[in-house]
Amino acid sequence: MGLLDKFKKSEEKEALKTHNLGGCIMTRSLYEGTSKLKWIFREESVNPADNGWRALGDTDTEEYINIPENNLVVDFDRLVEIEPAVLLIYNAPVGTDLEFDPQRKVFMDSNTGKEYR
Repeated sequence: MGLLDKFKKSEEKEALKTHNLGGCIMTRSLYEGTSKLKWIFREESVNPADNGWRALGDTDTEEYINIPENNLVVDFDRLVEIEPAVLLIYNAPVGTDLEFDPQRKVFMDSNTGKEYR
């Protein structure tokens, strides 16, 4: 196996990892692993790279969320690394507001109670 073959295999691995799903906003606690995914909702995108998804952790309070430094713009792949189940709801429309049940790996619509698996 030559050097080019090793590089090609490395590129293939990276392509599998990258979903190219745009950026999202998540709380610092979720990003750093001090909380678990609890709420996720989709707003209108603020720019072409933004997919509109916003993710909050189970320990996040309104006061915490209102501090700008506690909200991070990250690649959606980072959220997939934290909770792979988010791929199931990626295509949900703007206005979607879900609560995540980590025990059952189910998203529940905050308004209707409908479950997404």
